[in-house]
Amino acid sequence: MPNSTNTPLVDVKNLQRVLRDFATERDWEQFHSPKNLAMALSGEVGELTEIFQWMTEAESREAAHKPELAQAISEELADVLLYLVRLSDVLGIDLDQATKSKLAINARKYPADQSKGSSQKRYLPTAEKD
Repeated sequence: MPNSTNTPLVDVKNLQRVLRDFATERDWEQFHSPKNLAMALSGEVGELTEIFQWMTEAESREAAHKPELAQAISEELADVLLYLVRLSDVLGIDLDQATKSKLAINARKYPADQSKGSSQKRYLPTAEKD
């Protein structure tokens, strides 16, 4: 992996604190179970997907260059990030460590010399699947 294990790839501690405070100020912790947050995250990913649903590949590549679409995409991406970070905080999962670990797994699963230019997934025994 090209990045040192001591250098953060993802630093969301401040955002976690802001979201925790936001929820506390509104007495929303009672609603922020992992199940509810995962469902909300899924819903936001669905809303992001809906923006692109009937676009061609070319249209999807240009979407962020159209101000109205760019705004909608930006808002949905932010919603996805907010729920993801809140869920990781509630579960006590270090997103930086999880990201580094998953990148290392993917590097082993998809070696550059065997995967370059291909979208094919290689079969892996069950214990190694993501």
